[in-house]
Amino acid sequence: MYINVKGELMSLSSPKVMGILNVTPDSFYSGSRKQSEKDIIRQISQFREEGADIIDVGGYSSRPGAIFVSEGDEMERLDVALKILLKEYPEAIISIDTFRSKIARYCAEKYGISIINDISGGALDKNMFQTIADLNIPYILMHMRGNPQNMTKLTHYDNFREEIFLYFAQKKDELTRLGVKDIILDPGFGFAKNIEQNYRLMAMLEDFRIFDLPILVGISRKKMIREVLDCSIEDSLNGTTVLNVYALLHGANIIRVHDVKAAVEAVKLLNRIKN
Repeated sequence: MYINVKGELMSLSSPKVMGILNVTPDSFYSGSRKQSEKDIIRQISQFREEGADIIDVGGYSSRPGAIFVSEGDEMERLDVALKILLKEYPEAIISIDTFRSKIARYCAEKYGISIINDISGGALDKNMFQTIADLNIPYILMHMRGNPQNMTKLTHYDNFREEIFLYFAQKKDELTRLGVKDIILDPGFGFAKNIEQNYRLMAMLEDFRIFDLPILVGISRKKMIREVLDCSIEDSLNGTTVLNVYALLHGANIIRVHDVKAAVEAVKLLNRIKN
């Protein structure tokens, strides 16, 4: 399985690790918040040294109950990080975590970023799908209901499995009809799902192969881990690694993490077993 990144095929036969760079003051894990130029450079350098394949940059926290951020503020935050990235690591594969089509277009045209990661699956901006088609870049399609401000209240499903699969089937069809070729599915752990639903989603991960698309899993240090283990965010790395390994064994092609070193080591050991 491959995705086309800047005209070159990236093979997903070996899973990829996406490092999270939050240029926000309010992301749920304080250790991921990087706003000063010094902190951003240090974090990017660490990710690169530890073996991150992709760096996912976000200027708008998507944690439950996150404060609304204006388009201008989001763009300003991303400008700071992307200027540094292009200067220090011009060859880096960069993903932008945004649900706004104007931000997606701006970052692609000004900075040549590689991937758009949209938590809303196009639901929060009606122009997003057409923008992705125009830009002709890979698109991470995530399942979510509502927005970061109200999603925790939208966890009722008449048929959990059927509704999520129908969501992806319809979105994939719409994107494909627009000519989007590189679509990555993200089941959306923690987004409009309670703890029980998150684990049910993990248990049915292999079933997403029916879409014949790469799968991204993002569970790093999330509440679904902390609540079961009764641990703090700071103490949730071990639980994160356990679930990442499960995801990798059951179809995940990309894992999105705060802790690149642990994720890269997990991928390396699993590859050794497979080989």
